[in-house]
Amino acid sequence: MIRFIKQENQLLLIYESDRDNGASWVAQKLKQEESVTLRRTFTFTPAELVGQPSSYDEDDDFESVFLLGVLDDGYYKISKDILGLKYDLLLDAELKVDRKTFIAHRDISIFRKVDELIDEPIIVGGDNADAIPLPDFEQLLKTFPTSTELTYYARVRITRVLKDYFGTMSDAESRLNRYLNRKQKLSAGSRESIVSNFELQKFEYVHAELDSMLKEVDGYSEKDWQTKILGLILFVFPKYVAVLETVHIKDFYTNTVKATDRYIDLMLVDANGSIDIIEVKKPFSNALVSRSTYRDNHTPRKDLAGSVMQAEKYLFHLNKWGHAGEQEIYNKRRDELPSGIELKITNPKAMILLGRDNDFEGQQRFDFEIIRRKYANMLDIMTYDDLLRRVANIIEMMKRKGSAGVTQ
Repeated sequence: MIRFIKQENQLLLIYESDRDNGASWVAQKLKQEESVTLRRTFTFTPAELVGQPSSYDEDDDFESVFLLGVLDDGYYKISKDILGLKYDLLLDAELKVDRKTFIAHRDISIFRKVDELIDEPIIVGGDNADAIPLPDFEQLLKTFPTSTELTYYARVRITRVLKDYFGTMSDAESRLNRYLNRKQKLSAGSRESIVSNFELQKFEYVHAELDSMLKEVDGYSEKDWQTKILGLILFVFPKYVAVLETVHIKDFYTNTVKATDRYIDLMLVDANGSIDIIEVKKPFSNALVSRSTYRDNHTPRKDLAGSVMQAEKYLFHLNKWGHAGEQEIYNKRRDELPSGIELKITNPKAMILLGRDNDFEGQQRFDFEIIRRKYANMLDIMTYDDLLRRVANIIEMMKRKGSAGVTQ
């Protein structure tokens, strides 16, 4: 087992072996290979082996003590080589350090997993502007997948792949298809009634499918998630008749000498040919506003601020490109557009779909609404819970209308 103590300006890791030969295997490993890895997370060399801490007086044979970090300007600095990271790790001196700080189920290195997703130093707590606040870090540790969840996510991913080949469908898809197969058997009635019933079933399908997807987010790759969500969004916003992926546009402002190539991930085209853009991000918790406050305000998180900035720049470049841009995009993508349509860059708007708001606390919801309304003239910032609520409200209104029609 491992445990940690803070002694003077040092953070020490104490390893107590559960093997029959005590900790002697560690010394042998260090001597033979000049390094030893503990719990698939910590890799030490002989230079970090420091012996016994002064506060511990049990038999040396059963323990090895390693120098994990050194206190510097309010942070324990841990070498990137020990944890296998791209940069040194900084931990706030006030952080309570234990095994769960570093290691998740199945000996998964938490910081290595985080390091795989970013390309900057990991700083936890303290006053550094780029640090993960301690409450957010503690929330991350609580929500890190358990061994059971890891097995579940693996099964979900496999299921998603097999689904493309074996046709296995979710309950929501099955319900929609059963309805479509049954549609011709509807009792004689007005054409309007049949259309209304179909529309209701369509939105019930979208709601059920979206709700199901949000319960197994990790079962999807980023690309698969975008594709599936776009299909549902086109149900909810039927004015769009085409989706263009990876659309090349020109940026004439970053480099005044030569235009810079930019690429919009997803562009929407409505029935009149007007262009809008959409950003679809996988829903991660706490991706919208900070849990901690700055001068009593919850500020936008990097995911939200970055998505807004990116969308604003795309809209800016599209507007500046104007008619020439309309022609160039059309000439390159005409095969993906309905025949006879003319593209128009006329005050395009952006839709940003990201994050969850079901875990907002206190003032967070109010502050997020202020942020959202600030950009409402050009951006529609929508959470996945927003989308669920919108669809649920549509369903409720359609049912009310249907009930009123039956009463009459």
